[in-house]
Amino acid sequence: MTQTASHGIDGLRAVTDGAVIAPGEPDFDDARRVWNAEIDKRPAVIARCATAGDVSAAIGFAREHGLEVAVRGGAHNTAGTATVDGGVMIDLTPMSGVAVDPVARRAQVGGGALLADLDAAAQAHGLAVPAGLISHTGIGGLTLGGGMGWLTRMFGLTIDNLASAEVVTADGRIRRASATEHPDLFWAIRGGGGNFGVITSFDFRLHPVDPTVQFGLFFWGLDQGQEVLRLARELVPALPQDLAAVTAAVTAPSAPFVPAEYHGTPGYAMLVTGFGSAERDATAEHTAAVNQIRRRLPPLFDLVTPMPYVALQQMLDEANAWGVHAHEKGAYLEDLTDDVIAVITEHVERKTTPMSAVMFYRLDGAYSQVGDGETAFSGGRSPRYAAFILGISPEARQLAAARGWVRGFWSALGPHAISGGDGYVNGTAEYGDDRVRGSYGTAKYERLARIKAEYDPDNVFHLNANIRPA
Repeated sequence: MTQTASHGIDGLRAVTDGAVIAPGEPDFDDARRVWNAEIDKRPAVIARCATAGDVSAAIGFAREHGLEVAVRGGAHNTAGTATVDGGVMIDLTPMSGVAVDPVARRAQVGGGALLADLDAAAQAHGLAVPAGLISHTGIGGLTLGGGMGWLTRMFGLTIDNLASAEVVTADGRIRRASATEHPDLFWAIRGGGGNFGVITSFDFRLHPVDPTVQFGLFFWGLDQGQEVLRLARELVPALPQDLAAVTAAVTAPSAPFVPAEYHGTPGYAMLVTGFGSAERDATAEHTAAVNQIRRRLPPLFDLVTPMPYVALQQMLDEANAWGVHAHEKGAYLEDLTDDVIAVITEHVERKTTPMSAVMFYRLDGAYSQVGDGETAFSGGRSPRYAAFILGISPEARQLAAARGWVRGFWSALGPHAISGGDGYVNGTAEYGDDRVRGSYGTAKYERLARIKAEYDPDNVFHLNANIRPA
């Protein structure tokens, strides 16, 4: 950071309501931490923004002093895009409020809110919006990339439920983006990532979801991998739309519901959840799916129980706790063909750490009822699977091997994947230009680049899956 910028920090403090933290100050080391412990960067200044005006001032400060800008919401991004060496971290965590209107079924959500904040506030009224599977994920980064999870088959992606947003653009202006206000910007932020500004407030449409869901977890050993994936291929797409399933290769945890002899056992799991509301009851459909799984491929163990929706959303939090070292890549698969299954089972047996995993989300139903070009989402809307390959280790020394496993797995899936493996931008830690263009496809990428040139011609917001201005 230049001497001039160092002197300017007091000026930034004078025009912002939130805290401004400089290196050497008591809160600095804690404030600069992000979820992935592999990322260890030191910003020149951290602006903990309390208002959209604070964000505007922080952007202006960065531009005046020629500093890079990183934007922090939940800081859960595997690539560590929430922080920067020697630049300005715009920290939105003070802006975490959620206000729910249960009559209108709408939620106003601050740009620094976590999924847990939104889930709790909406579920107090028996409502929810589709979101991710880890509750300490930031709603901002998740939404800007698309947002998929348990409710996607029923209600689409997170962006499909976004009605409007407050955006601070690179020129410091505070704008409202919606279908009628700056519609090009609204199109771009629904999937185009953090390329177009800092989102300080989201307006979501909510849906009725009963606070109690019907949950089933089934676990098999590695030797049954092909059978599990073939069962998933047949069963999951045929499930009623108010049931959702995730198929995964994981290590059984040392949890009370797992028989002691299977603690730490690598294998395959299928998680099937039924969602009801005052208007619908998914219990019978869930029971039928459970019985079919048990009959067709008896698991080593299972857990079938009612569960609070908010607990479902927190189920993977411990396995993805802060402080792990992580790497990630992903791809879209049209189907779990025999060739795909052969790749999966071969590479699952090669994983180098117990925490590493691969997960497959089924995307269809409401997801496929939105046209490919209606949003900037990095992926087509035809029915498919989203694969997430996660290399996770508790120690830094194990990450190199886990990263190699992720990359090798992804490369082997590439010939069988849609677009050669360039998948969901929220599901990768590697943002090469060709990979980003491949994720969006030529038409979407070029439209995004034109919009980028209008709202951020100097590419101020480039620490992301970057769209270069046309």
